Amino acid sequence: MPIAQFAETESSSDSSKSKTFVFKDEGHTLGNALRCVISNYPDVQFCGYTVPHPAESKMHFRIQMHKGKAVDALKRGLEDLVNVCDTTLEKFEEELQNQ
Repeated sequence: MPIAQFAETESSSDSSKSKTFVFKDEGHTLGNALRCVISNYPDVQFCGYTVPHPAESKMHFRIQMHKGKAVDALKRGLEDLVNVCDTTLEKFEEELQNQ
């Protein structure tokens, strides 16, 4: 079962440059970290997320591009976030061993 899907609306179904993705069982932790990564890409016009309600276990993540596909920016953002987390964990473990 995928953790994310497209949220199809009239405004987002027409363009590959502007999409809203719905992440199941995710919230502010992933949303804010991913927003910080993706918003630094030069081709990104807008990047933001919302958690509709605390009782709902989903996060809406919106990307609008100057050029390129929103889904490609999401894929790149997820890969870059994994790399940041891996590097952080490696540095943390190195420091623990040096204690």
